[in-house]
Amino acid sequence: MSEDKVKGPASYFPSIEKTYGRPISHWKEIVRAALPARHMELVALLKQQHGLGHGHANAIVAHTLAEDGK
Repeated sequence: MSEDKVKGPASYFPSIEKTYGRPISHWKEIVRAALPARHMELVALLKQQHGLGHGHANAIVAHTLAEDGK
């Protein structure tokens, strides 16, 4: 039997939580508070104001927007 692996943006979540010391819910709140900003504006916000790397910021934004149907 093969083990189900987390795929897509959520696959970054354990690394994000370990690297930045905050739960994913914290980052999603920041993204949602900045809406209706566009995807790359949200990525830039996380990078510039919170010090996240591009891949981590992009994963959070993509997952949050998909979760909210945006």
